[in-house]
Amino acid sequence: MPLVAHTALPTFELLKQQGKEILEVDQASSQNLPELHIGFLNLMPNSAFKATERQFLYLVGSSNQNIHYYIHPFSITGVNRDEQIQAYIDTYYTSLDTVKASGLDALIITGTNPANSSLELEPFWEPLGEVIDWATENVTSLMCSCLAVHAIVKHMHNIERQPLQKKRWGVYSHEITPLKHPLLKNVNSPFDVPHSRNNDISAQQLQAAGFKILVESAESGVHMAVSSDLFRMIYLQGHPEYDKISLLKEYKREVNRYFENARETYPASPENYFNPDIDDIIQLYRDAVIMARESGNSLPALPEVEIEPLLDNTWRKTGESIFDNWLSLVYQLTNNDRRLPFKTGINPEDPLQIK
Repeated sequence: MPLVAHTALPTFELLKQQGKEILEVDQASSQNLPELHIGFLNLMPNSAFKATERQFLYLVGSSNQNIHYYIHPFSITGVNRDEQIQAYIDTYYTSLDTVKASGLDALIITGTNPANSSLELEPFWEPLGEVIDWATENVTSLMCSCLAVHAIVKHMHNIERQPLQKKRWGVYSHEITPLKHPLLKNVNSPFDVPHSRNNDISAQQLQAAGFKILVESAESGVHMAVSSDLFRMIYLQGHPEYDKISLLKEYKREVNRYFENARETYPASPENYFNPDIDDIIQLYRDAVIMARESGNSLPALPEVEIEPLLDNTWRKTGESIFDNWLSLVYQLTNNDRRLPFKTGINPEDPLQIK
């Protein structure tokens, strides 16, 4: 069911243009349907800030539940913002204090690009810890993405993420583990998920702290895990929210870094992402970039117009299904009273039933 445009957030109009049903507040009120209030803590860097907002709201707006969704985006201090993004936050985002006062049914926390080897050295570490501490006492379920997973596991369990020998970057096939869980209802295994990260928390680390592994890959490790109560914390190391061009945009940024001498070597392609036809285009482009760099010429333009039609989003439908299942469970567990501390959970003896 639709998102409710209860603020002037521009993403509502963008999603409407993509075919999503967006209701005004008076339209939603006239339908007399139940509602969920979902916080969205956007930690992403400036270059991906608005795109990530749109991607996650798209997944929420794809839900088939007879529920109206109110999204409450907010940010925290300690994340470097340029003037344009800070103005956007000041105009369209709310504050943590306002979120605390009004309450939430669920919370989505994005990843970000860390600047330090230790998360505890990040300027956002303490503000993020405040959000985590409040949410674990007052929000039914948290959906945490990528670095947010690493930060929460460190904050709550003192588990250190481990640096990877090389960046885990591409689209990988994943299997559902034997543990049945309603988050994966009607999801077929195997399925694809993009990853893009330099660090990892392993299945062994998570299991030692009581987490349950729901989805993993021989190539990319754990994608999805849940806290010991099977629902309060949902961890995604992959990126089901990505558009089909998200990894292409990252590839372009890495090529720019190479050309500007911010990295020594030309970047490898994201794994399992480009098909043979794209590989041919990329090889010609790679040769042109290296030649231009060596000769002091300007950076050739990446032929995105040629590449984009050849890309395929093989992960979107699965991501939509998982978010739909999540939102259904959140509603069953909250009884629409988000001001009460979390008291319920998934029955581990029969995880398809809510107790």
